[in-house]
Amino acid sequence: MPERRPFVRLPTDVYPVNYGLRLKPDLIDFTFEGKLEAAVEVTQGTNQIVMNCADIDIITASFVPEGGDEINATGFNYQNEDEKVTLCFPSTLQKGAGSLKIDFVGELNDKMKGFYRSKYMTASGEIRYAAVTQFEATDARRAFPCWDEPAIKATFDITLIVPKDRISLSNMNVVDRKPYPEDHSLVEVKFATTPIMSTYLVAFVIGEYDFVESQSSDGVTVRVYTPVGKAEQGKFALEVATKTLPFYKDYFHVPYPLPKIDLIAIADFAAGAMENWGLVTYRETALLIDPKNSCASSRQWVALVVGHELAHQWFGNLVTMEWWTHLWLNEGFASWIEYLCVDHCFPEYDIWTQFVSADYTRALDLDALDNSHPIEVDVGHPSEVDEIFDAISYSKGASVIRMLHNYIGDEDFRTGMNAYLLKFQHKNASTEDLWECLEQASGKPIAAVMNSWTKQMGFPIIVVDQEQHGSDRVLKISQKKFCASGPRNGTYENCPNWMVPISICTSEDPSCTKMKVLLDQPETTVNITNVAPDHWIKINPGTVGFYRIQYSSAMLESLLPGIRDLTLLPVDRLGLQNDLFSLARAGMISTVEVLKVMEAFVNEPNYTVWSDLSCNLGVLSSLLSHTDFHEDIQEFIRDLFTPIGMKLGWDSKTGEGHLDALLRGLVLGKLGKAGHKATLEEARRRFKEHVEGKQILPADLRSPVYLTVLKHGDSTTLDTMLKLHKQADMQEEKNRIERVLGAIPAPDLIQRVLNFALSEEVRPQDTVSVIGGVAGSSKQGRKAAWKFVKDNWEELHNRYQGGFLISRLIKLTVDGFAIDKMAAEVKSFFESHHAPAAERTVQQCCENILLNATWLKRDADHIHQYLLQRKAPPV
Repeated sequence: MPERRPFVRLPTDVYPVNYGLRLKPDLIDFTFEGKLEAAVEVTQGTNQIVMNCADIDIITASFVPEGGDEINATGFNYQNEDEKVTLCFPSTLQKGAGSLKIDFVGELNDKMKGFYRSKYMTASGEIRYAAVTQFEATDARRAFPCWDEPAIKATFDITLIVPKDRISLSNMNVVDRKPYPEDHSLVEVKFATTPIMSTYLVAFVIGEYDFVESQSSDGVTVRVYTPVGKAEQGKFALEVATKTLPFYKDYFHVPYPLPKIDLIAIADFAAGAMENWGLVTYRETALLIDPKNSCASSRQWVALVVGHELAHQWFGNLVTMEWWTHLWLNEGFASWIEYLCVDHCFPEYDIWTQFVSADYTRALDLDALDNSHPIEVDVGHPSEVDEIFDAISYSKGASVIRMLHNYIGDEDFRTGMNAYLLKFQHKNASTEDLWECLEQASGKPIAAVMNSWTKQMGFPIIVVDQEQHGSDRVLKISQKKFCASGPRNGTYENCPNWMVPISICTSEDPSCTKMKVLLDQPETTVNITNVAPDHWIKINPGTVGFYRIQYSSAMLESLLPGIRDLTLLPVDRLGLQNDLFSLARAGMISTVEVLKVMEAFVNEPNYTVWSDLSCNLGVLSSLLSHTDFHEDIQEFIRDLFTPIGMKLGWDSKTGEGHLDALLRGLVLGKLGKAGHKATLEEARRRFKEHVEGKQILPADLRSPVYLTVLKHGDSTTLDTMLKLHKQADMQEEKNRIERVLGAIPAPDLIQRVLNFALSEEVRPQDTVSVIGGVAGSSKQGRKAAWKFVKDNWEELHNRYQGGFLISRLIKLTVDGFAIDKMAAEVKSFFESHHAPAAERTVQQCCENILLNATWLKRDADHIHQYLLQRKAPPV
């Protein structure tokens, strides 16, 4: 890592108590005028005030001590690098209360951060702009000079001066709305005083919107704001939000603290959503659902994101992390409880099984790298914050909280959570504070256990062997750090240890934990009584513990029939396969062993298990695209997915649910992409009818059909898809098309798709998924996308200005290479093209490329032999 920038937090000799803020945005010239009148407390005499400020020009500033005369500032000293300004005064500001007044101007930028402009089109086709905010982590300072640190909380009185035909929203409800004396086309909108809160949670939106409204059972007004004419599409989110607020109130045993909550869809939005207190902002695709045009996975995503953001209203907003070092707790917690909430609202989603595939395995993969990082990272300079908005903070964070919840038990967990929220409400807390409350509630050594998971990077591989002694089964269990590059030679003296909660079940009752141990040593022996010699033993039932497992071959052999006959639970079938796949990648077993296990999934009915399998086969297929037997793995995929494809068919049957819809889309897409003849023909037929308007494709079939026809399509297909994109009224449909365009095979067409990614047709936050789609589709695509990113680096980097989208772009573009020299090329490109917010991502990608290259060298021949002899007629 580069040497860290020196960083000093703001001095505490002056702190804010209340911000009186008036803002007047100009939606034509993209500037805004602001007046700040802050009630402050001077704790020790000083002749300067240091605040955060970025891209703002201060016109005048003065200080009025309580009962004293106004003192005008004589100078504003900007430290742009540190995003600070020092206001200098001619005399000492004495201890006590006072008022700081600042007049300033700023710009409504187009960088999706701070106070920015977002482009939309009216029904008549006119382009207009809304003014919206995104302040987390450190961009409130772009909207007004402030003490922009999460621990410096204050109350806010916000007034917006806006065109009278626009909607204006902020964290609180409107208390007054009157004509603006100097210009009758404007109104002055005043909002109620907020509770004590952090600057990064302040928000305002000025634009044109429709809304749907409801009340939660505990009397909170909930509104979902949508683009004009699309109020209907806010109903699903409204229903989720009204169910969720009472669920959290009950879970935390603390009522929602504001009178209202608004959820609003913003056209140009970098993240998925942002939990501003009382005014949650979303990408359109994370909030809007249209009964006809939204697929099941979109409904599920909206439910999860709404659950996530509403959880933050308590965990994050009411109690806030003391500094960005504890960001993981905020995000990890919300990423865990969003599943609890969706499980409550939609039990038919079987969402906890999906958690394992979506979050848990993703986190394990990233965390096995040498260039991972601990969950808890010391953050100094704000430029380091963006980088930890990653799968470690969110997904590993959520996974270890799930493990903790399981270790403590729900009742004690809730008791501890309630104590934590009550003790720290309207204040700030650190990770340790939560451990203390949970420790008191449960009587278990929470801090000691959790520190091993949050303060050191990586996780253990648990190695298990067994012996039968009479009617007892004796297990020998040991732990060592799991590395994606395989076991390290040399001694393990300084090897990290974890405190690992280990659960064990047997084939007698696979859904019931027979024994729990806390492994706090490198190894231990466990004796399980009354296990018949022909019964199997499974470690980590429910796949809750954050570790991989390596069974002795005899133990593994005994578990495999449980995949075929489905006696192992879905989440355990998934976990077993996923562990084996990552052991193969690390060179600890042969990839052929995993292919054999994958073939045992032929009777698998569960969507999430197929989804994880499909994901791993995708990784393998991408790896083998670097060989001359890529077609053989496609055949393997076709063979594996054909039986389930035949069983499901193309049309949904009565009585089918959410998961069947997800499974059908997954399987048909997999078969179509791999060139399954019957699937391809049917996809082309249905696509033609869809385009001609004879028979519109159901939303759940669109992705697989679009992907299939493009993968085997020509320039006519691409033209048709681009036309569908242009006609699509819904952002979800546009995104659906954008994600699959990269599947087109011809090199000149791939180039067209890449150019399209940077065109006006694609929203800035979605360019990343178009380029990523090209890179992920084929060997040619990968090369072309990487060249395109290099050629257009200036524009891309400028567009995302740091931010985590730049990290995502790099990862999607280069992660699939499998040649040593590509790692060197990527490394050297970024040495001369700095991307501070993505340095760790670049290192992780280079590591992945080298791992892929090693894997290919090691296993390609074995895999090829196996795929050939599979087809050979029996002798």
